[in-house]
Amino acid sequence: MKRRDLLAGAAGLIGGAVLAGAPNAAAGQQRVPSSTPPVLPPPIPDDPTKLQGAPTSQVGTRSTFVTPTRTPYGEVTGSSLTPLQDLTGTMTPADLHFERHHAGVPRIDPAKHTLLIHGLVKRPLVFSVADVQRLPQVTRTYFVECSGNGRAAYRDPKPDMTPQKVAGLTGNSEWTGVPLRVLLAEAGVEASASWFLAEGGDACVMTRSIPLEKAMDDALVVWAQNGEPLRPEQGFPLRLLLPGWEGNTNVKWLRRLELGTRPWATRWETSKYTDPLPDGTARQYSFDMDAKSIITSPAFPRTIVKGWWPVTGLAWSGRGAIRRVEVSTDNGHSWHDAELHGTPLAKAHVRFTHQWKWDGTESVLLSRATDDTGYVQPTRAALIKVRGIGTDFHFNQIVGWRVAADGHLFFHGES
Repeated sequence: MKRRDLLAGAAGLIGGAVLAGAPNAAAGQQRVPSSTPPVLPPPIPDDPTKLQGAPTSQVGTRSTFVTPTRTPYGEVTGSSLTPLQDLTGTMTPADLHFERHHAGVPRIDPAKHTLLIHGLVKRPLVFSVADVQRLPQVTRTYFVECSGNGRAAYRDPKPDMTPQKVAGLTGNSEWTGVPLRVLLAEAGVEASASWFLAEGGDACVMTRSIPLEKAMDDALVVWAQNGEPLRPEQGFPLRLLLPGWEGNTNVKWLRRLELGTRPWATRWETSKYTDPLPDGTARQYSFDMDAKSIITSPAFPRTIVKGWWPVTGLAWSGRGAIRRVEVSTDNGHSWHDAELHGTPLAKAHVRFTHQWKWDGTESVLLSRATDDTGYVQPTRAALIKVRGIGTDFHFNQIVGWRVAADGHLFFHGES
């Protein structure tokens, strides 16, 4: 570089420093930052073998051609649904697992979070998250389902409903944690205890009363989902996991367990999460989720053509394992056993498939699940007869899809 260029550069730096330290020309005037252009994905080459690929990254992402999302979103008090029609197999990715919140998702420092166990115990204890994680751990696969799953399809079925809108308040995951009975053994349960109260650390302080026998059976306190720490919306750093029971009892952001002799009758189990019945009474503490199934493909808004199609979906039961799934292609006039993929697990999703050759005539596809207790998934008419149209939770009626002659599919919820 020439000497005059160096001097010019130095003069520019000095001038810039003076300007940076000087007050604004007008009071309150602020420098407007230049807008940053959006980062666009690289172009898709016609021949990927002729172009160097992307480098390694800190966190993997889905292909730009694959864009499943939960919906709706942005609600502090509300839910977002799993896109069942976009998934295969039985495991729900953690970032697509449905959400249900009553006061938003809290931000919790795991180093400060604790779990208190007190009430009718011999030794009231406070566990840190690290304390819980030091205990003997287990890994189990279970579904979680909101007890309101399917409400819209039961009360007001519409032809433009997707599997996500019909039954998207369920997800199936591999959970890692410690059996709740292990924690209770550390505290020492008094002989008179028969219920416990589970309390969450969110802004609404969610509380539910749970029979102690569930704690001594298969209840877990979990900290991991699908091989990684719980996502915040799934209860990070600790949540209660009650296999097969309505989602609201699986208290997230778990911070307190109190043992007692009877239910606490909290507002979450009196004004909410009860089932009004036609005779003016209501079902209360109806914890178990009954056998249920849904065809996830083909489904609205898909269009099919003549030929062979795999009719596939998910089935599950909170009372045990699914033993049979039947598929009807003629609106329930005849039924055919579907293939169950793998060995069905208790209180977990199982995928089923039935190969169907469509000949171009109008058809109605339905699925019907039977669990290992012998319980058979009911029709909507049968459920209304017992519960009434005003029931608010535990919807497990048979649903399906109407196939029009032009191949378009629409939700069919009147069976």
